[in-house]
Amino acid sequence: MPNATVEPFFEGEILSAYEKANKEGSLDPRCIPEHLNGEPPIGADIPYPTYSDDEHAVWQFLYSRQCALLPNRASTDFLSGVALLNLKADRIPKLSELSATLEKATGWRVARIPGLLHERDFFELLSRRIFPSTDYIRGRHELNYTPAPDLFHDIFGHLPMLTHQDFADFYQLFGKAALHAEGGHRVMLERLHWFTVEFGLVRESDGVRIFGSGALSSSEEVKHALSDKVTVHPFSVETVVAQDYDVWHLQDVLFVLDSFEQLKAAFSDWTHAEGLL
Repeated sequence: MPNATVEPFFEGEILSAYEKANKEGSLDPRCIPEHLNGEPPIGADIPYPTYSDDEHAVWQFLYSRQCALLPNRASTDFLSGVALLNLKADRIPKLSELSATLEKATGWRVARIPGLLHERDFFELLSRRIFPSTDYIRGRHELNYTPAPDLFHDIFGHLPMLTHQDFADFYQLFGKAALHAEGGHRVMLERLHWFTVEFGLVRESDGVRIFGSGALSSSEEVKHALSDKVTVHPFSVETVVAQDYDVWHLQDVLFVLDSFEQLKAAFSDWTHAEGLL
């Protein structure tokens, strides 16, 4: 979760953006990665929690607010994914039902996890076409921003793009490659994840649109990402993995794909060249 001369980057301690942020500031305990203790519940085995009326109301608020911001900003594939998953404002969806829909569309399933996962557990699930999702929702005091993953970010932000075949294939490749990454490669993949899965842009016939989950699930980032305050570069793996970023601020540098076929092919070529696949 994780630019193109990387030699200076390898000098000294190699830290990811999150590790640097946590080293420099106070660490929210929810941002400490957890190891899985055995196989998590997957698909039909995921129970549906008893959510309070207030928790459903928080989902309704976040969903309605975000959907109002998506026209002329969100990618066509993201919007079609929201429709395919039948996401609605009235109630928090069931992970088991979302998993069944994803499995029919692209062969992905959903696992219920307790919180932020250790990267090895996260990548192992991705490599098996399993998306790890939390099933708790943020409180009202964090409606605008939460440093920890919650079900709104996981469900609304991530799952729609996994209905798109090329993106779904890329994300499995990412998990497989990340399992083999060490040292500098680990941080390079974190950067690639950040500038594609979390904050990626794609060029469509009517302009540049957002597909990244971090931007599309944030009321501030979704408005900021296509503004004139952001410098947008054409996507190439070599350029992206050389670009550092700060996790605690609005993103001022982003990258735009020509297509998700480009993402899948370019990532496959790069990881094979680097010996990660």
